[in-house]
Amino acid sequence: MAALLMPPLRPRKDRVFRGTISHLTNLNDDELRRRYRFGKDSIAYLCNLLQDRLRRPTNKATALTVEQQVCIALRFYASGSFLQVIGDTLGYDKGTVSRVVNDVTDALIDIKDDFVSWPTDVDSINRIKCGFYRQSNFPNVLGCIDCTHVRIQAPSDDEPSYVNRKGYHSINVQAVCDFEGRFTNIFANWPGSTHDSHIFNTSTLSNYLQTNHRGLIDGVILGDSGYACRPYLLTPYANPTERHQQRFNGCHASTRSVIERTFGILKRRFHVLHSEVRMKPEKVCRIFGACAVLHNIRLVQK
Repeated sequence: MAALLMPPLRPRKDRVFRGTISHLTNLNDDELRRRYRFGKDSIAYLCNLLQDRLRRPTNKATALTVEQQVCIALRFYASGSFLQVIGDTLGYDKGTVSRVVNDVTDALIDIKDDFVSWPTDVDSINRIKCGFYRQSNFPNVLGCIDCTHVRIQAPSDDEPSYVNRKGYHSINVQAVCDFEGRFTNIFANWPGSTHDSHIFNTSTLSNYLQTNHRGLIDGVILGDSGYACRPYLLTPYANPTERHQQRFNGCHASTRSVIERTFGILKRRFHVLHSEVRMKPEKVCRIFGACAVLHNIRLVQK
């Protein structure tokens, strides 16, 4: 009797291996950069970098190569399109694209410390200080800090906390960059309604600076008026009346603008961060970290 009440089982769909499209052999470097944000040599560098983490432990002829996985993920990061659209464009199933994006993102996060790291040795600190001084005549600057919002779909859990001050759902991501626009610290862990200063106060960077900062020897970071002024974090004067205060604010603003430009470059380069990401918040945080790693690699690998 119970068997009669059970709904009929759906017939299992046969697996179809579609013919894939390889752009690496058909496109020149300029066309590759427009689609993947990296040229042929740079994609080969990424494949070599990630091969131990992405190589499939199988001898099946249909298994994806490291090159295919990297290209799928790069196309997703660069375009911000639906997974279905990426799959149809490159000749893969939507589920395959989803798994590959997750795998490549995890692999990039695994190597994050090799490319996104806080300067601690004397040579790196002095190089960054000199770079900022040559650009804006502001001495002893080690980095510029700010937060940026990455738009997401409304999550099912704790939805109100993700609504930012502009009225849309987002993740609020903190980042620090040097004078070249290279990220030296990323903290992606908070919903959009969280204030920038609270994110900084709870970050490992804040704890590190409080514990290890030795004054101007280690340099300072520049932040906007949303942060509290600290010995290691300089903010502009709230109501400058004196000439020297106005000059300080002007120099501070021109120096700190590098972090805003860097956020703009990052989001134009990887449109997935500029459009509404249709994933869970924790995955969006990891995708931001992966794109930050790729951004730093892109500064070296054209």
